[in-house]
Amino acid sequence: MIVIPAIDLKEGQCVRLLQGKKDQVTTYSNDPVAIAKRWVSEGATLLHIVDLDGAFSGTQKNIESIKAIRKAVDIEIEVGGGIRDMERIEEILSLGIDRVILGTSAVKNPDLVRKASARYPGRVFVGIDARDGKVAIKGWVETTEVDALEFAQKTEALGAAGIIYTDISRDGMLTGPNIEATERMVKALKIPVIASGGISSIEDIKRLNSIEGLWGAITGKALYTGALNLREAIDYCKRNPSRVS
Repeated sequence: MIVIPAIDLKEGQCVRLLQGKKDQVTTYSNDPVAIAKRWVSEGATLLHIVDLDGAFSGTQKNIESIKAIRKAVDIEIEVGGGIRDMERIEEILSLGIDRVILGTSAVKNPDLVRKASARYPGRVFVGIDARDGKVAIKGWVETTEVDALEFAQKTEALGAAGIIYTDISRDGMLTGPNIEATERMVKALKIPVIASGGISSIEDIKRLNSIEGLWGAITGKALYTGALNLREAIDYCKRNPSRVS
């Protein structure tokens, strides 16, 4: 399991939202590039970047920050937040970004997942943000009646290269990840699953790492508050590789 630091961008700053609520924001840095370099220096091999302004509006607002991070670090980067058409996918990938993450667009326009996955094999992930087992969209503002697990299986069939599964109720709360729901998702799919939401300590990393076949885990607030040491988490997972199903 790889440990993936999150960089959430809002108006060019690194922030975290409480349960995805845009009015409950904590700003941690006005220098996203410095934050990215810090995580790389501590051993990160992949950065998870979310354009929060894009997630809420459907239009990227932090392209310049994303460009600057890409130029500053030499590891893989995945980007999500408001990527809702092929033109935007092409624009993001043309910056040298390794993978794009489709969220709202995957629910509203499944054919985009199919077409983008065919054009860019291995480079299109789908972000599934769940509230009480149902998929939430538009920056988590709107909850649908779509079952998260069924939707994951559908996107796998459409060609998505991986799933990022977030339990919204846990995100930014430091209450621990939803182990049971994450394990169900991993068992139901053949493509990689990345867990997100609620990681609060090295103990949570250990619990996630015990899930057979879990590909990665995204952590944000715990790193920024110091509740989790990135280097320690990465070293633990390297020393204790989880079995691949």
